[in-house]
Amino acid sequence: MAYDTAAPPTPLDDVHGFAVRYLREWAASPERGGHRCDPGIPVLAHLVADDEAAPAAVAVWSRTAGRGPAHPALYDGGLAGTLVGLRLGARLHPGLRPAADRLAAHLGGRPPRYRTRDVAFPDYDLISGPAGTLLALCAAGPAGPVPRPLAAHLALLCDEEELGRLRTGQYAHHPYLAWVHGRVNTGMGHGVAGLVTALTAALRRTRPGTGLADTLTAALGRATRWLVRQAYDDERSIRTWPGAGLDRPPSRAATPRQAWCYGAPGVAWALWDAADALGDTAAADWALAAFTTLAEHYDETFHLYGDIPADRLGLCHGAAGVLAVADAFDRHARLPAAGALKRRLADHVTERLGSPAPADWPADLLTGLPGVLAALLTAAHGAPRVWLPCLGLR
Repeated sequence: MAYDTAAPPTPLDDVHGFAVRYLREWAASPERGGHRCDPGIPVLAHLVADDEAAPAAVAVWSRTAGRGPAHPALYDGGLAGTLVGLRLGARLHPGLRPAADRLAAHLGGRPPRYRTRDVAFPDYDLISGPAGTLLALCAAGPAGPVPRPLAAHLALLCDEEELGRLRTGQYAHHPYLAWVHGRVNTGMGHGVAGLVTALTAALRRTRPGTGLADTLTAALGRATRWLVRQAYDDERSIRTWPGAGLDRPPSRAATPRQAWCYGAPGVAWALWDAADALGDTAAADWALAAFTTLAEHYDETFHLYGDIPADRLGLCHGAAGVLAVADAFDRHARLPAAGALKRRLADHVTERLGSPAPADWPADLLTGLPGVLAALLTAAHGAPRVWLPCLGLR
């Protein structure tokens, strides 16, 4: 695989070689952490496909793929994540393609009975719900018809201007999620931003002028307007979002969580990509301005925190996720501030890859070393981008 040799040098001498060594070590001890159905290993293998360690790792991964929880989700061991892994793995082991085709047909058929009121995250979101399933069906597969039942369900959830159907109703006594009970989550992982990316991906694959295109366009309009209404500027001059829709005037105090999952990076990207698909230049410019405030005021010493590697460096909470978003803005919007942040974060990540040791990481895409390496190889070294729909990016 030919990487972009013009990419600026990074503190790690050989990111590709580090990834190869990691895959080789994982294949020798695959029981070490992570969901075996998660797409992290085949995603990374696809990006270093020129080394023999890549097909070997996919072969080990495929032996138990699909044996986890049988729910149709992109993460948490779901079948949509297995689909992404099979699709990418089939490029190294063509014998996996029939299994991928069968699973895609299953996931694109009649969906489960999702709630449409008093919802829980698995009823709609990117990580555990149908937004992630729809993105998986758009990722790493041939262009084809949009899975109409999934797209229609997500559009239905956005049929009210205040997104009343997306108010959660299952977390009143939850030890960690009671804060979101009765509210609408804003974020990329569990909220409206992730749902918007799935609707946007579906709209891009839908023929204009059709009934489905009109439905998706209307739903995207309501969802993006709602997200814009939740934005505020914090004391660090970053335009950001609360974890759930505003039910009182926001505190201007800066919160350290500015990541793919919550805050300006993921939400601003979802808004820009939707506006780009809709041809709404004013909305796209607003989203670019929002991300620019993040790029110009992002502080690694404040915004990256936590006791485990995933919190500081991972895709979901850490530097790799912001790197991936900055790269998407740099590539598709040609935003200078995004390019500068991308270069900063590429250096930040590569300086820290050797510590902690790979054995301290899970093998999952969102929280593990495969995701960090995938983001770095893609953003800084020109590796293929076909896996990025797993993050709602492109």
